[in-house]
Amino acid sequence: MWCWPKRIWVIIQTIYIYGLLDLVQVHIRSLWLQRLVCMMPRGRKYRPLSAAVRLRLALESLGPIFVKFGQVLSTRPDLIPPDYAHELARLQDRVPPFDSDVAIKVIESELGKSLEAIYARFNPQPVASASIAQVHEAYLFNADGGVGQKVAVKVLRPNIAPVIDQDLALMAMGARWVEWLFADGKRLKPREVVAEFKNYLHDELDLMREAANASLLGRQFSNSSMLIIPAVYYDFCARQVLTIEWMDGIPVTSLGRLREKNIDLRQLARYGVEIFFTQVFDNGFFHADMHPGNIMVADDGRYIALDFGIVGTLTDYDKRYLAINFLAFFNRDYHRVAVAHVESGWVPADTRVEELEAAVRAVCEPIFNKPLAEISFGMVLMRLFETSRRFNVEIQPQLVLLQKTLLNIEGLGRQLDPELDLWATAKPFLTRWMHNQIGLKALWKAIRQEAPDWAQMLPVLPRKLNAWVDERQHLQWRDAYVHLLRTQRQQNFWLAVIALVMLAVFLFK
Repeated sequence: MWCWPKRIWVIIQTIYIYGLLDLVQVHIRSLWLQRLVCMMPRGRKYRPLSAAVRLRLALESLGPIFVKFGQVLSTRPDLIPPDYAHELARLQDRVPPFDSDVAIKVIESELGKSLEAIYARFNPQPVASASIAQVHEAYLFNADGGVGQKVAVKVLRPNIAPVIDQDLALMAMGARWVEWLFADGKRLKPREVVAEFKNYLHDELDLMREAANASLLGRQFSNSSMLIIPAVYYDFCARQVLTIEWMDGIPVTSLGRLREKNIDLRQLARYGVEIFFTQVFDNGFFHADMHPGNIMVADDGRYIALDFGIVGTLTDYDKRYLAINFLAFFNRDYHRVAVAHVESGWVPADTRVEELEAAVRAVCEPIFNKPLAEISFGMVLMRLFETSRRFNVEIQPQLVLLQKTLLNIEGLGRQLDPELDLWATAKPFLTRWMHNQIGLKALWKAIRQEAPDWAQMLPVLPRKLNAWVDERQHLQWRDAYVHLLRTQRQQNFWLAVIALVMLAVFLFK
C-alpha cells in the first residue's frame, strides 16, 4: 500500500498532461463539481489531438496493465462510444524484455532442475516480449541425450502479480468514484467491468491454463488442412513457464513473402472464415486473441496460431442465438432479431418487441445498402451492441470476445483478399448448422448423447416409480388422516360450544 500515493500522483499527472479532465467534466453529476473541474489547469501539449487519441496515449504512458485495460475496453462498444473503441483497439503492448538471468531463475525454480538438465540448448536472448511474459528459443533433449525438438519457452515476468494487484486496486477505487460522481456511472457498471478485467488478467498469469487451451485446440484441429496448433510439452510446463513446439512461418501481414512462396491468398482468406465458424459453431471454443501478431502462415498454406491465453467458450444456447441472429440479419428479418433478444432474457421483460425491432432496423438498414461483399459481420454485431445501450441489454462477455475476434478475422481476411465475401462463406455454414440442430439428425445425435444416462436410469426406473407411487400414497393417506383429525377437532369444538350453551340455558332458566 505504501506505493499508492506515488502511483496515484503519477495518474493525476497523466490526467493533467493529456487533458483528460475534458472527458469527465460533462459527465459529472454534481454542478458545483463540474465548475470546480472546469477551473482546474490542463496540459497544452496534446490539446490539438482528439479526446480518444489523448486517452490512448495516456493509457500507454501509464504502463502495461492500463494498456491491457484499454484493449479490453475497446471490445465493449456497448459501454463506450465507437470512436473511442476504435482508437483503443490501436493500443500496442510494447514492453522491453527483462533480464535473461532472471528468466532462467524462474524456469529453474518452477521446473525444479538446472537449465542444463531441462533444455539441450537455451537462447538467453528473448525473441519476443510483452507486458506479462517473454519468449525464448530452446531445444529439448532427444532419446539419445542429444539436441532434439526445437521449442518456444514462455516465461512470466517476475513479481508481476503485486504490480497487477496494485493497479487493479486503484482501478476498483476509481470505478467506485465513477459510479458515484458520473450521471451515467451506474449504467456503465464500472465495478463489474474492472472485476471482469481482473479475472481475464489473472487467467493470463497461469500458463498452465494456456497450455490446456492449446491442447484442446490442438485436438480439435489435429487433422486440419487449414490450421496448425503447436504441441505442448507438459513435462516442461508450470504456472510461470510454458514450453510448446517452435513454429516457423511467415507473418500473415507479409503479403510479399506469402506471394513469393506461392501461397493462395484468396484461399487463405476463406480458411480464416471457415476456421472461425468451425471453432464457434462446431466446437463452441475459440481462440479469442486472433490479431495478426498471433498468426503466421506455414509453407504449405496453413495458418499457424500462437498465444492461447485468451479463449472464448459458447454454450449450445449461445450458438443457437448467434446463428438465428446472423441468418435473420442476412434476411433483414429484424423482427426475428428483436424476438430472439426478448426470448434470451437479455432485455427487460417489459420491452416492446416492435420498439426494439425499429431500433435495430434503423441501425442496420444503412449497412445493408452496401454490396454484400463489403458488409462486416463484426460491424453488424457492434451496431447491435450499440443499440443495446438504449434498451439496457446485458451483453454477455463471451459474445463480446466473439465480436472482437470476428472483427480481427474479417480485417485479416479482407487484407488478404479485398473481394472476400464473408457472407457467401458464412451463410451455407450457418444454414447447415441450424438444419443439423433442429432436424432428425440432431434428434438422433441427442439420443446417442443421452443413451449412457438412459442405460443407467432404465433398470432402476420401475423401482423408482414404485417408490414414488408409495410415497404419493403415503402422502395421500397422511393428508386424509390429518384432514380427518382436523374435522373431528372442529366437530368436538362445536359440540362443546352447543353443550355449554344448553347448560347455561338450563341453569338460568
